[in-house]
Parts: sequence; structure tokens; C-alpha cells
Amino acid sequence: MTLAGKHILLIVGGGIAAFKALDLVRRLRERGAVVTPVLTRAGSEFVTELSLSSLAGCRVYSDLWDLTDEAEMGHIQLSRAADLIVVAPATANLMANMASGHAHDLATTLLLATDTPVLIAPAMNVRMWEYPATRRNLAVLQGDGIAVVGPNEGDMACGEYGPGRMAEPLEIVDAIAARLASGPLAGRHVIVTSGPTHEPIDPVRYIANRSSGAQGSALGAALRDLGATVTFVTGPASVAPPEGVTLVRVETAAEMLAAVRAALPADAAIFAAAVADWRVGTAATQKLKKGPGGHSTLDLAENPDILASVARMGEGRPALVVGFAAETENVLEHARAKRLRKGCDWILANDVSPGTGIMGGTENALTLVTQDGSEDWPRDTKIALARKLARRIADHLGARGA
Repeated sequence: MTLAGKHILLIVGGGIAAFKALDLVRRLRERGAVVTPVLTRAGSEFVTELSLSSLAGCRVYSDLWDLTDEAEMGHIQLSRAADLIVVAPATANLMANMASGHAHDLATTLLLATDTPVLIAPAMNVRMWEYPATRRNLAVLQGDGIAVVGPNEGDMACGEYGPGRMAEPLEIVDAIAARLASGPLAGRHVIVTSGPTHEPIDPVRYIANRSSGAQGSALGAALRDLGATVTFVTGPASVAPPEGVTLVRVETAAEMLAAVRAALPADAAIFAAAVADWRVGTAATQKLKKGPGGHSTLDLAENPDILASVARMGEGRPALVVGFAAETENVLEHARAKRLRKGCDWILANDVSPGTGIMGGTENALTLVTQDGSEDWPRDTKIALARKLARRIADHLGARGA
């Protein structure tokens, strides 16, 4: 992967993850990128201008009131000369300022004055990441077209565990490459759901299915490779998600629906997740025990219909809504009925009977069902089929935009 000739304006926020920005600069320059660092006052508490300038091979900017530069409108030039602005780490405070349109220092002024694409790599304590105000700010930023990479889940410097760790430098490099990629889906935002959902029965048991997330992951990567900005909403899949996408991890169908709604607007939404149709009406707070007769019953309730809710949303509906129909009998008949019932544009039908080895396997065989009819796609690897679908999506969106 090369970034030769690409100019990255890197804004380093104030957090312990700022040390990763040093490695990020090195990785970007290894790939031929030109990196201009902007260091916030809080960021300078964690890394120095000398370290950044040594690795970047150029001056570090930090002061809005540098009269030499401001005589020539330096902050305007900085904000618009780059191919991409990257904020890493993007702290909760920086995200709040961006969402609110504040401009009280060089970094926030650059972000407000720019017409350049922006990518942020959030990093903060897990409680800060999960706080409602942060979630609202994230939704605003994504609605403004700002791409997001991470955060990851893991141990934190504060001693807590959970989502909030800044994405690793190589993950950010992949996201930068995807954002700058030229391709038929450049400038398009696509939502992809993937994997199973887990619906809790009690603290140790759940309702799930055999989906590995392999087809969804392959599709997210294929769309990314065609230049799309991909929001990848995944349940607890066994296959790793693709790099270079905005990753949103969920557990339940309700959480997946909320994540999809938060990611809108989008040009296309592809629902490859195997969402559980049912959940326990009220999950037990303690582990359930066997009854005297050895039999227990569960009170089940229907899960929200994520595909139908987006396909029939009216204003703000993606131009293309695609669903999957995993069936074990009468595959084409059920798929055609599902497309009409859900109100989506396309359905990808497949036979997941036990003998096919498709559910949880590396291969698939699909039938594309549209209002114009159906088209069989012979058995192939899930990666190859994902690329075929991504190209078909690009052709469709290109035709609509022409």
C-alpha cells in the first residue's frame, strides 16, 4: 500500500494515546505520505514538538497566533492544502468541540475552516466513550461526513477495560488509505451489518445462530477497496472485521438497529447480519435453574426488523438497501417474498442447509433477486462473491448519480 504524494495534516490531541501518533507519523512516511503535524496544548503534555518534527521532517504547528503565518492566513492554508485531516487521538473534548463548531485554538479552527475530508481516531476512558453526550457527538460528526476508525476494546492506562483504546497506527494507516482510495465508490458512505446477534436468556446463556460473519467481513473489505467509507456494524462474529472501516460492535438486535440508525445517512445499506428473530421477553438477572420436572419455558418476543425499518423509512432512506435471505428450503420463493415484504431493493438468497457447509464456511452460492428478476451466482469463495456484489453496488450507485 502506497500513499506516495498524499499530504496528511495530523492533529494530535491530548491523551495518553498521543504516544501512538509518533509511530503513526513514521508509518505514514514509510508509505510516502507527507505529514504536517498540529499539536494541541493538551497533546504537548504527552509528546513534544521536537519528537513530532523529527519524525515528520517538518515544522510542527501549535499556535493560532503565529503572526508570520497568520499574515498569509496560515490556518486557512493549512486546513485546505492537505488531502486528508487526521485527528489522532480524538479526545472526548476534541470531539465535542468539533460537533459544536467551536474554534478556540489552532486545531479546532483548522477543523472548522476546512473543506478537506476528516478522519478521527477516538481515544478515551470507556465511561467517557459510552456517555450519552459522546454518543450524540459521534452521531453528529458521522452525519457531517467525518470518518471514524476505532476505538478498540482492551485494557486502558487508567486500569479499566472496554472500548475506548485508540486504534493501532497500522489500522489508522489502512483507514487513511481507504479514505484516500480512488475508486467507483469514492465519496460514498455504505453501512454493512455482519455476524450474528446474541440475545441474552440469563447472564450466562443466549440465543444465537451459526453465522461466522465471514460474508459480511468480506463485503466490508470489498466496498472499502472500491473507495467507499464503510460503517461496519457487527455482532459477536468469529471472523475478524475488516480494517480501514468505522467499526461498531454490538451484541443484540436492538443494539444493532440503534447503531445503524446512528450511522445514517448513507448511500447504501447492506444487511448481511444473521439477526436473531426472537429474544427472551425479559432476560433473567440470575442464572436460570432447572425446574422440579426438568422442563422450563421461555417467553419469546420478536426482535425489531432492522432491514424493513430502514427500507421503509421514507425520508433519509439510503438509495440502495440490500438484504440477505439465508434459507433451508424453497430458497428463491422465500427470497422473492422477503424482498417484497421488507421493501428492500435487492435480496441475496442462499441455501444454508447443513449439507452445504455455507453457514460458517469459506464459500457461498448466491442468487441476486431484484424487481427485474433473479440472477444465480455460482458457488465461489465469500471473498470473490463479496467483490462481485461490491462492483454491482458501485455500478448501481454510479448509474443513479449519473
